[in-house]
Amino acid sequence: MVRRVVAEGIGTALLLAAVVGSGIMGDRLAAGNVAIALLANTLATGAALIALIFTFGPISGAHFNPAVTLADASQGGLRWQEVPGYITAQAAGAVVGVWTAHLMFGEAIFQISRHARAGGAQMASEFVATFGLLAVIWGCSRRRAEAVPLAVGLYIVAAYWFTASTSFANPAVTLARSVTDTFSGIRPADAPGFILAQLAGAFAATVLFRWLAPALHKKEIARGA
Repeated sequence: MVRRVVAEGIGTALLLAAVVGSGIMGDRLAAGNVAIALLANTLATGAALIALIFTFGPISGAHFNPAVTLADASQGGLRWQEVPGYITAQAAGAVVGVWTAHLMFGEAIFQISRHARAGGAQMASEFVATFGLLAVIWGCSRRRAEAVPLAVGLYIVAAYWFTASTSFANPAVTLARSVTDTFSGIRPADAPGFILAQLAGAFAATVLFRWLAPALHKKEIARGA
């Protein structure tokens, strides 16, 4: 369990270092072209996510996301008593990753975001982004588990561009990005709405795939027994 928690913390930290660091780099190099900055942020995030899932998946499952952890536990893939350790590691690792990105780019370590991301369109985007993420995970896990890292990374790359919120799809990421006043930040006041939408999306996808893929549910229960 200790190894798994450490893997979740380190993996989430590296993921946020990639998200925030590439956002800073893209913003600096794009000369005001937001589309180019977002493209750089997207590609770096997707590539890092694929690599990190391949790296830490065999150890902890490479959740890096409280919504994924809660969904997995709800289907018997993770014991409920292990959930607090996973989520704590994810949240702490995410903040450390943001601070690490600040350090690497000479930014002030401690910041609070002023980047407004409010409104119904943003909340709907986060619901859709997280629903799609969990759908990809549950769908691929059924018969092609080896495809999960690539499928998840490619989905996030796409969702950056087809959602108005740029697809946070992760409560730990959302909280951590509230403490960076850089390209990828979100105001703390907007974070609770994002998180509620993300949890709702994850719940909806999990319920749907329990019906669409009942064999998957049985397999997860057996693995957690």
